[in-house]
Amino acid sequence: MPHPDLEKIHHDITAWYSANARDLPWRGPAADPWAVMVSEFMLQQTPVVRVRPVWESWMERWPTPAALAAEPVAEAVRAWGRLGYPRRALRLHAAAVVITDEHGGKVPGTEAELLALPGIGTYTAAAIACFAFKVPTVVVDTNIRRVHARLVSGRALPEQNQNAAELALAARLLPAAGPGDTVGTALANDWNIAVMELGALVCTARSPRCEDCPVLNQCAWIAAGRPEPHYKPKGQPWHGTDRQVRGAMMAVLRHSPGPVNREELLGAPDLAVVASKPRITVSARQGDPAHEAWVTLHALPALAEQRERALDSLLADGLAQQGATGIRLPR
Repeated sequence: MPHPDLEKIHHDITAWYSANARDLPWRGPAADPWAVMVSEFMLQQTPVVRVRPVWESWMERWPTPAALAAEPVAEAVRAWGRLGYPRRALRLHAAAVVITDEHGGKVPGTEAELLALPGIGTYTAAAIACFAFKVPTVVVDTNIRRVHARLVSGRALPEQNQNAAELALAARLLPAAGPGDTVGTALANDWNIAVMELGALVCTARSPRCEDCPVLNQCAWIAAGRPEPHYKPKGQPWHGTDRQVRGAMMAVLRHSPGPVNREELLGAPDLAVVASKPRITVSARQGDPAHEAWVTLHALPALAEQRERALDSLLADGLAQQGATGIRLPR
């Protein structure tokens, strides 16, 4: 047993969740497996506050995998908006096509079947199986790893990269649920989402609210005197990176009704001149999303080689396509 008070910890954390869980639409009784799957794709490295409005628009437009699969992939990329990491939109669309063609339009319910879908890795397969199909499986994300590290291992942060020891610890902490054990299965599923929520709301990375923690008295990190992290976390930079340039180019492509010339994406021409050319799809009107996207792109202090690199990576990733008339979102 990884903790002497494990049964009490299970009770205290799941009871805390029952009283404090956020009211999120993909957790509600009306959320089907597709709704859960879309949320899991969108929530990867993206906070709930940014995901929720996009998820709601997405589900209204594409309430089933078949509805998304019937649309061009460019529409999925456009609808992804500014969530970031837009390759997720490509993969979600590809997964919807496979679900429609090979699973009768229904999201499959086993981890093995989920892992076979495009864009789904170990965590996402486990999360969908657990949250959509009530499979008592081990779910381990960054929030869960951090709670486990503090509560049981006495460390301020988990390892920088997930390892086998952390997975083994998560498996030992998961409430037992044998075949036909509905009570154990329910507790295992509640445990996964409850620990994840505790990490997101209370046991946060930078400023944990320990006074609000339901297992404060059982926490090994607190008992050890809150030792400092054994490494210094490094945030992901944005300004000046290829990711920033890629994002600005994607904004232009999303808001352009037609293809865009490569030179216009790579250069920084005068917008009044650009807007006067009929073959260029940028509007000079203030407040127009296309115009604002062009302004943002051309205002970046990016050297020519960085712009070339960013655009070539978009083409290589399938997020943009070069055609006879210019560059556009994938069809």
